[in-house]
Amino acid sequence: MYELLWLVPALPFAGFLVIAAGGRRLPAAAAGWTGCAAVGIPAALSLVFAAGFLFAPPEGHAHTQVLWTWIGTETLRAEAALRLDALSLTMTAVITVVGFLIHIYSTEYMRGDADFRRFFAYLNLFVAAMLVLVLADNLVLLLLGWEGVGLCSFLLIGFWYGKRENAMAARKAFLVTRTGDVALLLAIFLLVRETGTANIADILARAPEVFAEGSATANAAALLLLGGAIGKSAQLPLQVWLPDAMAGPTPVSALIHAATMVTAGVYLIARTHGVFLLAPDVMFVVALVGAATLLLGALAALAQSDIKRVLAYSTVSQLGYMFLALGAGAWSAAMFHFMTHAFFKALLFLGAGAVITALHHEQNLHRMGGLRKKLPLVFWTFLIGTACLAAVPLVTSGFYSKEKILWDVWISPYGGPGFWIAGATGAFLTALYCTRMVALVFFGEAKTEVSERPGGRVSFVLVVLAVWSLIGGGVELPHTFAHVKVFSGFLAHTVTTVVELPPGLDWLLWLLLGIASVLVFGGIAVGWALYRGGEPPPILRRAGVDAARRGAHGGFGFDTAYDLLFVRPFTALARANRADIVDRAAAGTAYSARLLHNILSATQSGRLRWYSATIAAGVILILAIALLT
Repeated sequence: MYELLWLVPALPFAGFLVIAAGGRRLPAAAAGWTGCAAVGIPAALSLVFAAGFLFAPPEGHAHTQVLWTWIGTETLRAEAALRLDALSLTMTAVITVVGFLIHIYSTEYMRGDADFRRFFAYLNLFVAAMLVLVLADNLVLLLLGWEGVGLCSFLLIGFWYGKRENAMAARKAFLVTRTGDVALLLAIFLLVRETGTANIADILARAPEVFAEGSATANAAALLLLGGAIGKSAQLPLQVWLPDAMAGPTPVSALIHAATMVTAGVYLIARTHGVFLLAPDVMFVVALVGAATLLLGALAALAQSDIKRVLAYSTVSQLGYMFLALGAGAWSAAMFHFMTHAFFKALLFLGAGAVITALHHEQNLHRMGGLRKKLPLVFWTFLIGTACLAAVPLVTSGFYSKEKILWDVWISPYGGPGFWIAGATGAFLTALYCTRMVALVFFGEAKTEVSERPGGRVSFVLVVLAVWSLIGGGVELPHTFAHVKVFSGFLAHTVTTVVELPPGLDWLLWLLLGIASVLVFGGIAVGWALYRGGEPPPILRRAGVDAARRGAHGGFGFDTAYDLLFVRPFTALARANRADIVDRAAAGTAYSARLLHNILSATQSGRLRWYSATIAAGVILILAIALLT
């Protein structure tokens, strides 16, 4: 069964080749369904593999498939090899299943677009690159998938490149994530040099022998890996690219934010967790970055007027929760939240796409309203998604995954109450901006007429994602509720367990769950009190509050700071160097060669007497030099 693993990344890549080669000769419908099949078959295979791992796991709970030797030198050997274990299987299943649903949604959403075929070609290539990343057996192959995802994000974010702002957003995403990619490349160089191998499993096995705990080398390797993760997963201070990535079509936003690119950094840290365990100080930095990012993202989401930017900053915040869990050593909690987040965030983005399409492509929250009765299916599925995002207790998957993070952070030797407070505050803010968004979109007075209602494929995808968003938390319940630990037990074969439940602390778990639940309901109550009429109350328009809102709306000035520190100096230097001094140096060499050619060619007169006289003069000069020296 596992011999078919190579088909999982190969089929989306083949779909890309078929659609790209067919071009406009391929009917649009054929291109769409080819793209869907190229991801749907790997999704089915992933579910079969998951069943196999649960009921008849392979030896060692991992399967490695070597396809060929890619690089073979005296100092480095890297195979084109795929490794399927609990961690990569979790990622693969979510990527393919959610990706398949997004493909189905896109066949209706992108219908009539002039570049429909190109869209599905890019989408297939994106999924293929992400699958290579998570299934890679070694860091070199992982880097190939990592860079492939970066390329595809550039192509998809700037898909409608006719608008300048879309092209600028794509360029911004590409350049900002390159910063993290350089750090990852340096980390790979360091790890391969120190351990003598690029194989990830071998690196983790040799790391305790090579790196002393807390050593400068271990800290450097972990920090460089963290730098790569921060870039792809849009954490502070490189979070600025993600909100602008909304320039792409809504299905792209769902794919990037839910199941693929932004979770690559989370996967990277979880995959190389053995290196981070040897660098406790860096673990603290990971948790600190996550805590700061989740609070900043939540505050920024509260001030946005564009529905997609609210969800974008929400993704930044939720990724912060995952990094907080990773920094606390709660690997299974981070991956559990990744899985539930993939379902409800895809649901929210696709629901937002249905709203935007229905309102003549209007994205401003303050021009919406009153859609509860006009788009009932979108309303109920969107409400389920926001309830999961807000972690409404007991009935949503987001509650179980977020509470697991908060509980594990509290009891972890790498966490503590301070990080729990940050996470709980983020939970209150999340419930607040979720309620604000729902109130402005679906309640109050209608400000824009509905022009189009979602079709069958869009409705099907929304319903399926809504169901999974509700029941997905059942694979991992809090200890006090029931001993259902399917997910963490599944991952225990791949990642080292750091967080253990101390005996006799059931009362503390109940207390923390109660406090977090009160905060969630408090956020909902405050949000409803402020925005149930569709417009914020006058108190929010006061000078001080409005200034704070504008600061949060602009992402707290990060874009302005980067513009002043990097963009403007670079563009000023480019303008001053418009003629390009490097080109002038090269042009000067060419000019000198032409000048010398002209001088020497003047001696080629064809007159024999002139040649003889020149030869005689040369001989005399050489003899004179010889005699004098």
